[in-house]
Amino acid sequence: MIAKIDENVYFIGMMHWDRRLFDDLIPLPDGTSYNSYLVKGSEKTALIDTADPEKIDELMEKLDEMGIKSIDYIIANHAEQDHSGGIPMLLEKYPMAKVVTNEKCKGFLKDLLLVPDEKFVVVDENDEISLGGKTLQFIMAPWVHWPETMLTYLKEDKILFTCDFFGSHLATSRIYADENDVYKPAKRYYAEIMMPFRNKIRHHLEKLESMEIKMIAPSHGPIYREPKFIMDAYRDWVSDDVKNEVIIAYVSMHGSVKKMVEYLTDALIERGIDVIPFNLTVTDIGELAMAMVDAATIIIATPMVLAGMHPSAVYAAYLANAFRPKTKFVSLLISYGWGGRAMEQAKSLLSNLKAELIEPVMIKGYPKESDFEAIKGLAEKVAEKHREAGILK
Repeated sequence: MIAKIDENVYFIGMMHWDRRLFDDLIPLPDGTSYNSYLVKGSEKTALIDTADPEKIDELMEKLDEMGIKSIDYIIANHAEQDHSGGIPMLLEKYPMAKVVTNEKCKGFLKDLLLVPDEKFVVVDENDEISLGGKTLQFIMAPWVHWPETMLTYLKEDKILFTCDFFGSHLATSRIYADENDVYKPAKRYYAEIMMPFRNKIRHHLEKLESMEIKMIAPSHGPIYREPKFIMDAYRDWVSDDVKNEVIIAYVSMHGSVKKMVEYLTDALIERGIDVIPFNLTVTDIGELAMAMVDAATIIIATPMVLAGMHPSAVYAAYLANAFRPKTKFVSLLISYGWGGRAMEQAKSLLSNLKAELIEPVMIKGYPKESDFEAIKGLAEKVAEKHREAGILK
């Protein structure tokens, strides 16, 4: 896809419609895209970001289709290969081009793609490059989501090229974002990729507040012609505000945990709390990550396997620990037969969460009447904590 998005500014989008996994980890139910942007000044031409190696031939074909005979600058906002992978081939095709990036990204590109030292132009915070009537300004944005990420601002047109920031894994024939269509992929993208760096993201949002931004052009997903929508969404996601929601991430081998979870779910609903259960044997981790963005409480429910948590529950705890959501409270439901270390293991796995531990419930075998009373007590304690936090009236 090629589209003119402003005077002498072009979107070049490579849709990866059928990609279903990113980094051999992240599910892509909607595919993804790799967006490059061509900016033509009266004197020089710049290409902002390239493409994943699987789609670099497509990018080269599109540049030929546009009649591009020379490129002076390849702007590398981020060294990860889905953005930078096409740089070596582009340098072969346009041997006079220079790679413009920051010092840290330069090091990564030398290591990952073997780009020679003499091909770089190194920039720092607020440095500018003139293309002739078009000025590119560079804004350092480390930990969005790697330590070397930067943003590029086209001053005359007030377009902010944000690389992964504000992106979404979404293959679509629409160049521009529709708020209703893109909201879920954008939130999924934030949850899976940006949430661990929530405090850094908050700082970068504050930095952007003083800038006049007419358009946000990310390197994945559609372009935002109304930047306020996505920026407001990010402000909400990175804030400390949580919703009156409980995630129950569970796995049940022989029905005991499932019965406990069903009883807890009903007890929480009766107390006015929204519940989002996830059966970990069939759960899309992207859906789980999205739920973690807002939920006040996470409860992991697991049987014991070889004296520890079920591996699926271990993975859920690991993800919660890695994503570092703003969750205020955590707890556990554990079913056991003869003993083990599931409790200690869970606490260790959740050590990154700055959340209060609500007294867990451990049940031996299939739940009995006294066990249901303990589960009811857990539901009441969760409700009490939500009331104290001001999210349950």
